[in-house]
Amino acid sequence: MMASSKKKGLKSSGPKDSNLDTNDEDKTELCPGFRDVDAFVKHGFGAVLSATKASAGLPQAGDEYDFYRSFPGFQEFCESQGDKLLHCMSQIMQHHGCRSHMRDRNKLTGLEERFDLVVDSNDVILERVGILLDEADGVNRSQQPVMPAGFQPPKVVVSSWNRKGSSPSSRSETFRLLHAKNITRPQLKFKEKVDNSNTPFIPKIFIKPNAVKPLPSYFTNKQMRKERPEDLDVPAALADFIHQQRTQEHVDDMFAHPYQYELDHLTIPENLLSKPEPQMHKPVAETKLSFVDTLEDLVALNEKLCKLSEFAVDLEHHSYRSFLGLTCLMQISTREEDFIIDTLELRSEMYILNEAFTDPSIVKVFHGADSDIEWLQRDFGLYVVNLFDTHQASRALNLARHSLDHLLKHFCNVDSDKRYQLADWRVRPLPDEMVQYARTDTHYLLYIYDCVRVQLLDFNHGQPGLLQSVWNKSSSISLKKYVKPIYTEESYLELQRKQKKSFNTQQLTAFRLLFAWRDKLARQEDESTGYVLPTHMMIKISEELPREPQGIIACCNPVPPLVRQYINELHLLVQQAREMPLLKAEIAAQKKKGLTPIKKPEVPLFGPHDTSRVSESDPPQISADDLPVKQGMLFSEDEDVDVQKESGLVASAKITLFEEVEIKDDQESSSAAQMKARHIIESFENPFRMYLPSTDVHVNKNAKFDPSSKIFEISKRWKLQSVEQQQTELEAKKKAKQEAKEMAKKQTEERTKAKQSYQESLKNVATVRQQVAESSNAGGKKRERVDSEVGDLTPKPSKKLMKSAEKPQKTEVTPQDSFKPFDYSQSDLKVFAGNTSKDNTQFDPNRQAHDFKRKKTPKGQKNNTGAGNRSMSYLPGKSDRGFRHNWPKR
Repeated sequence: MMASSKKKGLKSSGPKDSNLDTNDEDKTELCPGFRDVDAFVKHGFGAVLSATKASAGLPQAGDEYDFYRSFPGFQEFCESQGDKLLHCMSQIMQHHGCRSHMRDRNKLTGLEERFDLVVDSNDVILERVGILLDEADGVNRSQQPVMPAGFQPPKVVVSSWNRKGSSPSSRSETFRLLHAKNITRPQLKFKEKVDNSNTPFIPKIFIKPNAVKPLPSYFTNKQMRKERPEDLDVPAALADFIHQQRTQEHVDDMFAHPYQYELDHLTIPENLLSKPEPQMHKPVAETKLSFVDTLEDLVALNEKLCKLSEFAVDLEHHSYRSFLGLTCLMQISTREEDFIIDTLELRSEMYILNEAFTDPSIVKVFHGADSDIEWLQRDFGLYVVNLFDTHQASRALNLARHSLDHLLKHFCNVDSDKRYQLADWRVRPLPDEMVQYARTDTHYLLYIYDCVRVQLLDFNHGQPGLLQSVWNKSSSISLKKYVKPIYTEESYLELQRKQKKSFNTQQLTAFRLLFAWRDKLARQEDESTGYVLPTHMMIKISEELPREPQGIIACCNPVPPLVRQYINELHLLVQQAREMPLLKAEIAAQKKKGLTPIKKPEVPLFGPHDTSRVSESDPPQISADDLPVKQGMLFSEDEDVDVQKESGLVASAKITLFEEVEIKDDQESSSAAQMKARHIIESFENPFRMYLPSTDVHVNKNAKFDPSSKIFEISKRWKLQSVEQQQTELEAKKKAKQEAKEMAKKQTEERTKAKQSYQESLKNVATVRQQVAESSNAGGKKRERVDSEVGDLTPKPSKKLMKSAEKPQKTEVTPQDSFKPFDYSQSDLKVFAGNTSKDNTQFDPNRQAHDFKRKKTPKGQKNNTGAGNRSMSYLPGKSDRGFRHNWPKR
């Protein structure tokens, strides 16, 4: 290419103008043969791509390469090309100042040394490429400009996301971030100091213009209440009590919206619900701009605004170097003029604008007024009545996007310049570029307000219903009240739940302590929590739990200034968290406000390893004797526990290593050998102690006796609870013993009564023998004794039968008067004679022979006598002992 260009230059003979043109072209060339960077990059990319393809076509390492290597021509070619490549690489390294002894071939370490040289050279070259690219884009890493108290040129931040898309002919612009490092804090100039205390926000209003309902006396007498005249004549303690009583009387007034009544009874006029004619905005160059930074200019602006029917408002806010945030600028635009108010300078006098802002006959046009309404209340005590929010109108129209940039492009065909969206608006004096950016936010807003109302009516076929809904939503935004962030002991749980991090007890304690430290220091120094310690750094420290201060600094990149200043205090907090017992933490905060309760599984486990229905993080921890205690807690904080809901079929652990050992106090009954064995077993330490529930948890001795620590509070509460449980158990045992004694007494008394009644009933009753003797004496004949008398040979009843006979007498004791003994004189006493009846089944061997002599059973008829009438030892006549049918029936 170069040779051809030279030949063409020699052949061409023209006028001097052509020679000048060629010289200009040579001067503008980046390097010989390339007009600009794009041509050079394109050529270089093609060369690299072709080299990569050629290298891929070479024989692969292995059998294929070894085969080609066996040919001398291929071997010589590879060696020559390798030497050329090494020589080229060494020249590049020498050009960049790197060590380039590449051609030294050591048999032992030659390959490793060459590889290390290539890696080091690549690092140096790539680092230099990055520096040159940054300088080409306008970023100089070596210099860090410091902003003076006055104006400083803007700092350019290069990134892919902040490129402003424009026409291909123009260069791409970058957004500029104006960050003030050494700016004086505007909070120091405020007449009324910022209240960062952990108390609810009280409205600043003390004058209520355009009032339908008068302002409560609590706000009107604010100056007199600050002086507290009761302190002069009353003791201090009594004066505090009186002051508390007075403030309690106005609790409802303190936290109510001052213009609640006016906004509830606001009616939109018919002319605002009818179709308007859009009034075209003036060009920015022809519109007057006024900068308001004195009280006289602010009063004059208020008088102008009170004469208008509508005006547009916007705010610029800063929240990084203030705990609650600062409203740094207010922009107001009318149909004819634009105003920019320095709210940092006029912070205590901004309440004057309440006369125009609360006038129900004047429309105040905002875009996205949700935050603006709260900022006006917090910093200035300003309230808005009759608000129209173009953001709500955009949502009602279902536009593609609802941002102000889209509305400016859609209705005004204006491309908004958002290069200063991230600027620090505390800078004074304001650069012209920032002033123009702030001006465009409200300059076109009144025209957009007209166009949006027209489209809302056309969208609803001329009916004002949709437009009325936008007015209603805007008035509901005006009713918003500013709420100051309040720190509570459970505030960290909300942040931890949003981050979706699972911590153990030590990590959760560190997170809680760091969260409290950050909030306290941010309120004290009037800095944002993100400036003191960003959330991601706080989570990193809580997860790592560094043992030394250098570890805390290593978790923060870049290190916040206040973290470096208070590094020792942070180190003590982390050490305090490390002393906590290591348990698996489960946040037991179902009763806390603002937190969703953790859903427990309805179906309990049916085995120790059945995890099909329940996740591993929620195993049921329920014992048969104690109340259910939540995981991660030394005792249950829930006072009212429903055992029936918590109970379920829970199988005990099969591996005794993971089972809680129930310690029984049987030391008195156990022997010396058992005691010694118990001490030996207790001396062995369980390697899984840190993963088991808290039976014997190691707690620092200093933390036990330090009243400010959580361990002291927990141990104290645990001791009180254990004493109460012991007392209740002793009382229950005593009651059970007393009840058992009373029952035993009652049973013994009933038994003695039954025996006495039975004995008394038998005193006057004649026995059977006495009755037989009396009957024989009356007849004059003595009854002869029969050989086999039933009364003599009948066996005595057993004790079991006696007891069974006594049992019904225990339950039913018949009174002594109602007992009537049986009169045996009327019975047939021939039964007791020698001749026995057929029903007598008692076995009598002496009587058996007489029966067989007297009675003989006829043939063909069964002998139906009882089993006791048959003799198993002797039978007259034929012997039937071998047949089973003649054995006695039992």
